[in-house]
Amino acid sequence: MTVKQLSLPELADACLDLGVPGVGLWREPVRSYGVDATAKLLREAGLTVTTLCRGGFFTAIDPAERAAALADNRRAIEEAATLGTDTLVLVSGGLPAGSKDLHGARERIADALAELGPYAEQHGVRLAIEPLHPMYAADRCVVSTLTQALDLAERFPAHQVGVTVDTYHIWWDDQAPAQIARAGAGNRIHTFQLADWTTPLPEGVLNGRGQIGDGAIDMREWKAYVEAAGYTGPIEVELFNDALWARDGREVLTETAERFLTHAA
Repeated sequence: MTVKQLSLPELADACLDLGVPGVGLWREPVRSYGVDATAKLLREAGLTVTTLCRGGFFTAIDPAERAAALADNRRAIEEAATLGTDTLVLVSGGLPAGSKDLHGARERIADALAELGPYAEQHGVRLAIEPLHPMYAADRCVVSTLTQALDLAERFPAHQVGVTVDTYHIWWDDQAPAQIARAGAGNRIHTFQLADWTTPLPEGVLNGRGQIGDGAIDMREWKAYVEAAGYTGPIEVELFNDALWARDGREVLTETAERFLTHAA
């Protein structure tokens, strides 16, 4: 997503040129290119698929909408397995239209995880609940903190359900370091993502993630937290940023790799 202006073949070529060993993928471009074709492309390029994003949106009340969401998440699990990644990132969903019941929405997430966890396990895939910054609670994700994400995840086996640690969404939370340790102790850190916090936020706020080093987050501090918690997996950089998307994709990818080395490695 950081360089969504690149086609998947262009992305593979750029990663190989830069020595980037893996890619976190989003479902939309994968589906456009073809799931099997994407798996073949990246396998032949020697690239690891670190995660697939996204499943989730579990909070609907209408039975038909809930059934459709569960069916889509089963497809997402199957796509992740085909791509060879063991992690499907979940954005859990916001409040349904007209609802103000956060507790009920979170319980519906738990209900969905109870159905999907065993299905994911059958396919060798783990579900990674991603808490999003509270500004997204109404429309995108009622899970706003690692505490909330772990309270949900810990109802299920760690090899079925864990969490995503994303600096952009949790850097403000003084409880997050302790929750990272909690997640690590339970083997529930399924992926770690970097993005910086820059202001002012853009209108709509979704595409305001800053390039590493441009904002307020100490990337090495958060990397140290996850490493102390025992995490040794891939580190992804996931930037939603209109200004970056308007630039040459290879240039952005090169810059991102350089920023990672400067500010996080």
